[in-house]
Amino acid sequence: MSNTRFIRVTAKMLIVVMMLSILAVSLDYIAPPAEARRVTQTQINELRDEKREYERQRSEIQAKINELAFQQLSEVAKKGVLDERIIITGLEIENINAIIDNYAILIREMEYEVAIAQANEEEQLEKYKSRVRDMEENGVISYLELVFDSTSFTDLLARVDFVSEIMRADEKLYNDLTEARNETIAAKEALEQSKSEMEEEKANLEQKEAELNEQLEEASAIIHAMEQDIEVERALRALVAEEEERIQKEINEKVEELRKQEAANNAVRGTGELVWPANGRLSSRFGWRRHPVFGGRRHHNGIDIAAPHGANVFAADRGTVIISAYSSGFGHYIVVNHGNGMTTLYAHLSSRRVGVGTAVSRGQVIGLIGSTGVSTGPHLHFEVSVNGSRINPISKL
Repeated sequence: MSNTRFIRVTAKMLIVVMMLSILAVSLDYIAPPAEARRVTQTQINELRDEKREYERQRSEIQAKINELAFQQLSEVAKKGVLDERIIITGLEIENINAIIDNYAILIREMEYEVAIAQANEEEQLEKYKSRVRDMEENGVISYLELVFDSTSFTDLLARVDFVSEIMRADEKLYNDLTEARNETIAAKEALEQSKSEMEEEKANLEQKEAELNEQLEEASAIIHAMEQDIEVERALRALVAEEEERIQKEINEKVEELRKQEAANNAVRGTGELVWPANGRLSSRFGWRRHPVFGGRRHHNGIDIAAPHGANVFAADRGTVIISAYSSGFGHYIVVNHGNGMTTLYAHLSSRRVGVGTAVSRGQVIGLIGSTGVSTGPHLHFEVSVNGSRINPISKL
């Protein structure tokens, strides 16, 4: 093949490749493949696994409630089963709130990624537009001149390699632009998907909160009904009083054991000045109070603080947890030893966040407000004991 013919064939091939490259610009962008989820989404999936476990537990409790055997239980025992259901519902609400919080973080990160992707796309688009303008001004003749001006076959091959490099650079510009566009599309799709999933969780949260309110009313109705029957009410109060004395005896025994160990073990000691254990309204004071229906007086050994179900309960002072348990009267309750003979008791909790032996700091969250045990609404029953005797908590707050 003569040099002249080779040059002409090469030039034609270059023109065809150039035209195909320009034509490719007019094609629609291809939808990007789905991106792999990140660690934050993995955390959300783990929370959803927890949600499924709570749903399983709730189904088991509901099946227990639906059985004939449930109707044959005592009213206090029934209240205990209903309390279990309320606790699970509360945990489900916590779980959903955690999922929503994770989605909020994920969405903020995704919005940032969309902004970055769009900025990158605009940058690549400007680069490509600049290259296309150069091509329009110079035309393909600039490539042909490089070829036809060659002085030898070796020079021609070198010039063809140079032209190929230029074309590869043009192709890379186009590919970079396409990739940037695909990244923007993928980021926006992922963002919209996460927003949609978060809205579903918010709707689920509203449903669970409505269920919780219904369950609280059903559980409270049992105690209310018992209080309307004088004989049943007396039996109930006798049961509660007996249980309170048993628990106080247990507290005193543990305090005495710990007193002997305090000097040797450098036990955590409180300041002696307490902070309020919950944010709420003082709904019942320490001392004697009269039954609203039948009269009669009984001693209230602590104070009640009314607060929303699930609100935080705080350790009133630093110390060590000596009891974390459930009783039919107090429901879920915690006792903290502060040294120097002082203890505090937190009752009717919906959740206990510390176990026996845990060292707690002043103001630390140790549980959540609830209505477990003999209780007719969400509140914290709070007691203070000094050297085995219950005192008015207000005197230390």
